[in-house]
Amino acid sequence: MLYSDRGLYVLMDAEDRTLSVSNKRDFDNLWTEDVFEFFLWPDQRHSVYFEYEISPLSRELALLVPNFGGRDKLYGWRPWHYEGKRRIDKAVSVRGGRLEPGAAISGWTAEVFVPYALLKPLQNVPPRSGTQWRANAYRCDYDGGRQVAWHWAPTGSNFHEFERFGTLVFE
Repeated sequence: MLYSDRGLYVLMDAEDRTLSVSNKRDFDNLWTEDVFEFFLWPDQRHSVYFEYEISPLSRELALLVPNFGGRDKLYGWRPWHYEGKRRIDKAVSVRGGRLEPGAAISGWTAEVFVPYALLKPLQNVPPRSGTQWRANAYRCDYDGGRQVAWHWAPTGSNFHEFERFGTLVFE
């Protein structure tokens, strides 16, 4: 991750053998297939954070998640006017194979730019030197029909245990 005065840059890279994806659309339930996810919690005074998912087919899911009351009350809000300066820039590429569902590959990469204009409903944005945000990143892989997940900061039974997110320190 890197940051600038305009937004946050995230690069995710993974080895993979099969593109375990279908032709889902943007804002579908992408987490049920191969996906990279990251969560940004800029202000710990409020249990509202940003979630972003991107598939190897460049499908995306961007949400604000108000986490009030546990997993059974977990709902996300899609961005309004998701366009222009508020839209995420993204690029996805695969290595060693074709970019299509079920293809044999050797890996895939996602590059994402999150503009601060999209995060404006959250507090403590944009960050300044010394600012701390809580965050996490995940990679879900479904080769062989079962989910295998990797994370930056371990959580418990689900990815939305925001109190267990790691800490980003902006320099």
